[in-house]
Amino acid sequence: MTKLHRLSRKILGLTIVSGLSATASAQMTINGAGATFPYPIYSKWFDEYAKVDPSVRFNYQSIGSGGGQKQILAQTVDFGASDGPMSDDNLSKAPGKILHIPTVAGADVVAYNVLGNPALKLDGATLAGIFLGQIKKWNDAKLVALNPGVNLPDQEIVVVHRSDGSGTTFIFTDYLSKVSSEWKEKVGNNTSVNWPTGVGGKGNEGVAGQIKQTPGALGYVELIYAIQNKMPYASIKNADGNFVKPSVESVTAAMATAQIPEDFRFSMTNAPGTDSYPIAGATWLLVYEQQKDATKGKKLVEFLKWALTKGEDMAKQLDYAPLPAEVRERVLKRVDDIKS
Repeated sequence: MTKLHRLSRKILGLTIVSGLSATASAQMTINGAGATFPYPIYSKWFDEYAKVDPSVRFNYQSIGSGGGQKQILAQTVDFGASDGPMSDDNLSKAPGKILHIPTVAGADVVAYNVLGNPALKLDGATLAGIFLGQIKKWNDAKLVALNPGVNLPDQEIVVVHRSDGSGTTFIFTDYLSKVSSEWKEKVGNNTSVNWPTGVGGKGNEGVAGQIKQTPGALGYVELIYAIQNKMPYASIKNADGNFVKPSVESVTAAMATAQIPEDFRFSMTNAPGTDSYPIAGATWLLVYEQQKDATKGKKLVEFLKWALTKGEDMAKQLDYAPLPAEVRERVLKRVDDIKS
């Protein structure tokens, strides 16, 4: 090979490398953090959207809803994510107006690890009793009465709950506060509470892992985490007195009854209706109405519009309930309010 050939190849190599560097540097990163509840579908959306707009990359940290709310308040991310709507007090601390953009709804399921893993039924009062530390054994009379014919062992119930600030916890404690006055008075409803009993796990992933590896464990996780970990989960008695299994259909039935206000902060736990699953909730992206970075703001709006149309069509594949069409239209109009 002549010197000229070697030089030509070297120049060509440098040109390719610099071309790749230019492409990499041209790619914009939009940072988000928060809820683990919708993490599986958000991951899918971010992967799919990279094919729609290769100039944008999403970096999402699944750290829990409490972390998502803190980071959007501190403006250390471009969007937050939460399964519990922000409180008036928290919103008042924000340096600008934060919009709640609902994306999908899902189910908190009560998963367990008990001998034989039978199909179990639970009601609100019994569930509150377990998490208050009053019902301590699997063969407690209240559990036996709800599950006739099921051989429940004389074994301690190991309660597993979230250790981090969590929208999954917000939904679960919102439900317990509606069905148990004792729970409401002693513990209440929030993304973090003072648990009367049990062991903590970080994220939906952590709680699922704890349940799976601990004989006698019972805890709450988002539906997809129970399915992915092949864990059994209970049917829960709803407001109409029916035992309902968590599913896309039963979450959709609950969402259909929700009264959704102008600011999109709403609860759908213990919903009325024959087929409504009672421990269900929406999840939100938290976005400033006035974007500091005009280019990023424009790209974020484009993504949100895609997510609320094409993205919603992917929800059922991952066991989330898509927003009803009329709610979607309302949310798309709200996205138009984002200014950059």
